Parts: sequence; C-alpha cells; structure tokens
Amino acid sequence: MHSFVSCLMHCVFSTKERRRLITPELQQRLYPYLGGIARENKMKLLSVGGVEDHVHALLSLPSTLSIAKSVQLLKGNSSKWIHATFPTQRLFEWQQGYAAFSIAVSGIEDTVRYIHLQKEHHKRNSFKD
Repeated sequence: MHSFVSCLMHCVFSTKERRRLITPELQQRLYPYLGGIARENKMKLLSVGGVEDHVHALLSLPSTLSIAKSVQLLKGNSSKWIHATFPTQRLFEWQQGYAAFSIAVSGIEDTVRYIHLQKEHHKRNSFKD
C-alpha cells in the first residue's frame, strides 16, 4: 500500500521578544541551513524569507511528521547551529510559539511571492499592524 500526502504549510516563527538578531550575514547562511534541516528530515523547504525578527518558511511536510515536530526540528537545530557558528549571537533564541497556515497547491505562487517580499511588506506594515 502506498500513501500520497500533500501537506503544504506556511510557517512563521520569531526571535524571542522579537529581537532584531537576524542580520543580513546571518540571514544569508540561515536560510540555506534551514533547507538542509528540512532535507535531513524528509521535508521540502519550498521558500524561505523574512526580516530581522522573524522567518517565513513554506514547507512540504511528509506524512510522518506533525507540524509541531517539523517546526521544532527547524527551530531547535538552527538555534544550536547559530550558537556554534556565530559566537556573538549567544543571546539568540526563537520564541516558543509559531504560526502555521495550510496552503493549497494553487496558492504556492502567491505564498512564495509574499515570502520573498517580506522586507517591502514590513517597510509599510509593522508586526503589530
């Protein structure tokens, strides 16, 4: 018996207390690293982006991973890597929670565009807005 699962999730998670710790240098290395964590755990990172205090990730999840476990793997492994790779980032932490929104296949293009335009979006709209 074979299973087919299409589980596309737009996940958003922030730094603790929304600290602006995701510098351009960190961002440049963090996003590919998140892709590696996803691959190692049978997820597909379809798109990633964000600003200094949060990350957006469009994920395709396997049937064997819950949303909570998927986000836990991304946040936990990336936090450990940030501390080991960037000694000046010893205060770096992710917030406890996250947001996750299911996406239809027909919504992939719009979601990818939204993720890639985060810098522009947050110039016009603050997190509180």
